[in-house]
Amino acid sequence: MSRLPRIELNPVRASMVAQPSEYVWSSYQINALGKVSNLCTPHCLYTALGINDTERQATYRRLFTSHVEGELLEEIRAATKSGMALGNDRFKSELTSLTGRRFHTLPPGRKLGWRKS
Repeated sequence: MSRLPRIELNPVRASMVAQPSEYVWSSYQINALGKVSNLCTPHCLYTALGINDTERQATYRRLFTSHVEGELLEEIRAATKSGMALGNDRFKSELTSLTGRRFHTLPPGRKLGWRKS
């Protein structure tokens, strides 16, 4: 469920629409606003959001109230892609101490002087 806001907001980030409800190919209108569609069936995670349609729709809309934008979104994507931790330097140092694993990226290429003459 946590990926849905990111997916539903892609047309907004791409400046195709101002709100996810404006994108006609989105399931947002169905899940958040109760639009009827024969093309979509509710996912079990969606039905678990509430005891009735009104509650599920309200809960679904709340998923979109604090979506991530800009630089933080890029940092999250980079950390996910590289398998690195996301946090400040102190946090990463503590993780390194606890696990013995490096949690920061290194510059590309080999170190200077790696080849002995």
